Amino acid sequence: MPAGIESRSRGMIGTMRLPAPRGPLSESLCRDLLTRTSPSATTVQRADRLAAAGAGALTDEDLQISLAVLYELHYRGFDGVSEDREWDPDLLRLRAGLERRHLDALRQAVGPIQVGEESIDRQLVSLVDADDGPSLSSFMAKQGTLEQWREYLTLRSVYHLKEADPHTFAIPRLSGRTKAAMVEIQADEYGGGSAARMHSELFAGLLDALGLDDAYGALWDDAPAPAFASVNTMSLFGLHRRWRGAALGHLTAVEMTSSEPSRRYSAGLRRLGYDARVTVFYDEHVEADAVHEQIASVDMCGSLVAGEPHLAADVLFGAACSLAMDGLAATHLLGAWEAGRSALRGERPLAA
Repeated sequence: MPAGIESRSRGMIGTMRLPAPRGPLSESLCRDLLTRTSPSATTVQRADRLAAAGAGALTDEDLQISLAVLYELHYRGFDGVSEDREWDPDLLRLRAGLERRHLDALRQAVGPIQVGEESIDRQLVSLVDADDGPSLSSFMAKQGTLEQWREYLTLRSVYHLKEADPHTFAIPRLSGRTKAAMVEIQADEYGGGSAARMHSELFAGLLDALGLDDAYGALWDDAPAPAFASVNTMSLFGLHRRWRGAALGHLTAVEMTSSEPSRRYSAGLRRLGYDARVTVFYDEHVEADAVHEQIASVDMCGSLVAGEPHLAADVLFGAACSLAMDGLAATHLLGAWEAGRSALRGERPLAA
């Protein structure tokens, strides 16, 4: 067992409390989940108004936390909320309206998708190479302070404590070589059969080392809307068979853009005096994702598009959404820090 990896249980077992409301919809939604069998008329009206609103869905705190709550019913669920609510048809209808607005915002963010004549793996490389979003990893490597690291990790905890799960929803929707390739990638994300090596567990250890609460969902109330917009995008793609191509494209972009940034994040932590017992989460990604890149782009996406050519645009759309969500989070964090303020919503929670 590598240094710094030990058997853990925090962050991996049990459910979580509902998050604090961030607006009228999340307030009534959370109340309904605890007290009713179906969404109240007030909740439906508020959801309809929010779904029909204009631009800004990806940074709308009320919309993103509400969508995250509805998706979380398919993951760990919440304390005091019946597990039967996962497939409540009224909740699914309410979610669908929020999803439509979220999808519209994603389409606006990435622009039109053009499918070229090259193989899909080459088109994915071109898409990633053309991305000109801000480099958060370079900032963290060279000048990120300990407090900025804690804020960054708080934001990323929304994803990394469930790291592989949103994409894994797509596996039953695949077949043949495509499915085998995705399983190969996801097996590494889940530690190759070792619970202590699961990437979500390694990230929980990183949170603990930097004095943050590593329990699943514990940092939700402090994480801003861009953190949820990113994970909600993954959940939307993974939970809908219609978007299986986008789920694979999204995962591929994650793998293609992870290795070098992870190397920089690891360097940033070492600059602050942390050793391999803390940097193991990023060190693991440097090695694993360099291998995953080819498996994802050639074996997984290549075989998918070979069998279902009409999904090429969805694959590229999913990859573009991944890049756009990374850019949204980086812009939020770097913008707040440049302005001399916290990028979080509330007080930073320290471990007990």
